[in-house]
Amino acid sequence: MSAPVTEDLLIVGAGGFARETAQAVRDVAAADVAAGRPPRWRLAGHLDDDPALHGREVEGVPVRGGCELVHELPAARVVVCVGSPRDYAVRARLVRRLGLPGERYATVVHPTAAVSGSSAVGPGSVLLAHCVLTAGVRVGSHVAVMPQVVLTHEDEVADFATLASGVRLGGGVRVGRGAYVGAGALVREYAAIGAWSLTGMGSTVLADVPAGEVWAGAPARLLRPAGTAALAELARDAPVPAGRAAHGTEDGSGTEDGAGPDGRRPQTRMGSPVA
Repeated sequence: MSAPVTEDLLIVGAGGFARETAQAVRDVAAADVAAGRPPRWRLAGHLDDDPALHGREVEGVPVRGGCELVHELPAARVVVCVGSPRDYAVRARLVRRLGLPGERYATVVHPTAAVSGSSAVGPGSVLLAHCVLTAGVRVGSHVAVMPQVVLTHEDEVADFATLASGVRLGGGVRVGRGAYVGAGALVREYAAIGAWSLTGMGSTVLADVPAGEVWAGAPARLLRPAGTAALAELARDAPVPAGRAAHGTEDGSGTEDGAGPDGRRPQTRMGSPVA
């Protein structure tokens, strides 16, 4: 068996989530060295479309240029770390714009995260410190799982979802594509959080949250429709009517968001080192 090779890793974004991910990468490297292994990644820098950041450093990590620079550094792995409650659809738009194959994306799991061997995490996802995935949990691609999140048996979290710090999901919960679950929210077992919805911080979710809506409170209740960006993604994801050809991606490949030609997205089995 060949020895592990340290790979360059580019973090797309330079805001708070990106800085947290950079720290997680440092912590992974420190754990690798402590265990006598070569570091999994070498931080190659941030990429950000804000020209005011170019040439500067963010906590010691250089901002090398705009996001399109990923195409000029084909050997580097990539993780997209953007988004906030104000625009939680931006990660999906950016991944679609970059048009990278799924194998370019790294999966970052903080060394203090407890991820069971029966759980799986997709490419491009980030699990920060002290997350717990208990049994049979499925986390899709480009998912942001913030510190102290607990996912229990058979939970499923779809692509581009965000689980803010301290979220707790009961067993069998389904979190839809692109949904944002706010800090400290509690979700009852077997509830469904709809695609591109937003659940407010500290909410107690006792019933299903429909797609494209903002819910908050204890118990959570409807406040208003989701924002324009989230609703645009929801419309984009709508089923294609019978008799119409499916839309391809912006690069014409017919797949998107790291999917292969069959539409399936690779996942990382957590019983072995992540990519």
